[in-house]
Amino acid sequence: MTTSRFDFRLNRPGALIAALPAILGFVPEKSLVLVTADAGEMGCVMRVDLSDELHDSIDHLAQVAAAAHPDAAIAVVVDADGANCRLCNDEYRELGDRLAACLADLEVELLDFHVVDRIAPGGRWHCLDGAWGTVDDPGASPLAMAAVLDGRRLYARRDDLAQVIAVTDQAASEALADVIRGLADGDVDAASAVRQAMSAAAQVADGDELAGPAMAELAHALTDPQVRDTLYALAVGDKAAQAESLWAAMCRALPAPWRVEALVLLAFSAYARGDGPLAGVSLEAALRCDPSHRMAGMLDRALHSGMRPEEIRQLAATGYRLAKKLGVELPKRRSWGRRAG
Repeated sequence: MTTSRFDFRLNRPGALIAALPAILGFVPEKSLVLVTADAGEMGCVMRVDLSDELHDSIDHLAQVAAAAHPDAAIAVVVDADGANCRLCNDEYRELGDRLAACLADLEVELLDFHVVDRIAPGGRWHCLDGAWGTVDDPGASPLAMAAVLDGRRLYARRDDLAQVIAVTDQAASEALADVIRGLADGDVDAASAVRQAMSAAAQVADGDELAGPAMAELAHALTDPQVRDTLYALAVGDKAAQAESLWAAMCRALPAPWRVEALVLLAFSAYARGDGPLAGVSLEAALRCDPSHRMAGMLDRALHSGMRPEEIRQLAATGYRLAKKLGVELPKRRSWGRRAG
């Protein structure tokens, strides 16, 4: 799920569909995408797999969509196999009717239900009432251009996005677990650990890999709430990209349960800069590691309710206050312009 405030006309299906890869961060396939709108402005965008269980989860999808109290919603089914199938259209009509009824119960109007074979130049969309058209070039979408200017990478598939946080060497990751356990009885010097994390972030951003012992020490340090809560502030500083590189590297290297803190730090950093797709996959992985993780749960609820990145950034103020108490100077806050996604 992600959100956008970018100026965008929702009444052109070909343009709306072409914008979905930039909003989601990847090109959806075999998916139901639900776009909410409030006063003509795009709000939350949610994607679920087309599956046999989809009908049973429509109520939940509608509740999530309605959480931010939008006026309306538009549904897009992406299905290369079923886009021109009469039987599939009957199934989609049933799905659309149920979705419309669930949304109506929550005072949200389902404006349109589109079916598209592929989101690419030349892709064909149609409505169940017979209207049809072609998909605009996704690469030329204003949202895609804004995402590229914003430094966001767009992925061909959701699995490619998930690889950003996937453990790359399972054996090495498991070996780190023993090293981290060996540090468990040691005290954490919070100020020193925060400085160490900033130094490591600069190192990783320069293309260097952290040695196993350094990675283990950071993982152990993140179990200290004071260290962890201070480091959230890096997401709004002018070295945020360095910190995000470190969190991503730790996600790919650490075993559970220690990787959960790196996942949540990465999610917060991505969310703060408006990258809902990366925040979403990171939070999904974090909650698999620890379903009771408070920060992961809070950020996940915020993301699904459509809370804007500028609101999430306010949480970083706690980190700056903690850093001041520790006598640690954090990077200066960066200024934020208009961002996509």
